[in-house]
Amino acid sequence: MKAMAFNEFGGNEKLHSADVPIPEPKIGEVQIKTTYAGVNPVDWKICEGWLKNMLKTEFPVIPGWDVAGIVSKVGEGVAEFKEGDKVYSYCRHPDLVHMGTYAEYICCAADAVALAPRSLSLKEAASIPLVALTAWQSLFGDTAIKPGQSILIHAGAGGVGSVAIQLAKWAGAKVYTTASAKNHDYVKQLGADVAIDYHNEKIEEVMAKYEPKGFDFVYDCVGNQVFDQSLHYVKKGGTLVTICKFVIEESLESEHGIRIRFVFVEPNGQELSEISRLFDEGALSAPQLTEFPLEEAAKAWDQLRTEHTRGKIVLKIS
Repeated sequence: MKAMAFNEFGGNEKLHSADVPIPEPKIGEVQIKTTYAGVNPVDWKICEGWLKNMLKTEFPVIPGWDVAGIVSKVGEGVAEFKEGDKVYSYCRHPDLVHMGTYAEYICCAADAVALAPRSLSLKEAASIPLVALTAWQSLFGDTAIKPGQSILIHAGAGGVGSVAIQLAKWAGAKVYTTASAKNHDYVKQLGADVAIDYHNEKIEEVMAKYEPKGFDFVYDCVGNQVFDQSLHYVKKGGTLVTICKFVIEESLESEHGIRIRFVFVEPNGQELSEISRLFDEGALSAPQLTEFPLEEAAKAWDQLRTEHTRGKIVLKIS
């Protein structure tokens, strides 16, 4: 089968077209013929070696964790799926980076797979699993957002942020989000109550006007100084969730009187099924999409690196 792969850590120049054997499903797995693969910042970060101390790597690596396609084979012990099912998945192996979704076929653990939303095309579905599960596990974990609470979502026009806005609104929260002025209409269509132009507005001034005690919940999808600044945006007893800062100093919680949580998304087919239901009921809508052919995956990574992509990028596989 055709795939994109890399044989050592490095930049885009390491990513190349490859012919590799089609993987066969093991016990408890399904083989999916890939229609589209979602593209996420973690893909190029893995290529550059950012996660090499977190996850074992076996070269050659086929990147990609998001997939939407058709079940082509079913492994022993799998009863919930059959050949021909339209499915999607965040199919990260729990401890090994090796066979990803930038390929014509992928094998995933059945419990990480769900039927794709009936209301979405497979192109749209491929953009959903990682970002939707990330937002779901961030907002509805052990520090779940509650109806009536306020939430500040950084980078609301991005992949994770655009889903987080919708889920927070569905949960009954008042939603604030940062976005460039050109994306304000977009984030408001998703459900944001207040859009903050991070180029020309100060979050502190918005807080003073609307939430003088701070936000109940702040969701950091940017990291670096945004995480540091966010420590001062959360009200006492509130929650700061980040998907960007891997190591959090224990003293920060007591120093600021808040809860802080880092989320590294886990595969979960059951949660994906719930997310499918929300799409089919109209509670969620798909993000804006930018499409690249598989062989132009490096160009897709360049686009992601600008950090100005609205919605999601997908690769057309077959």
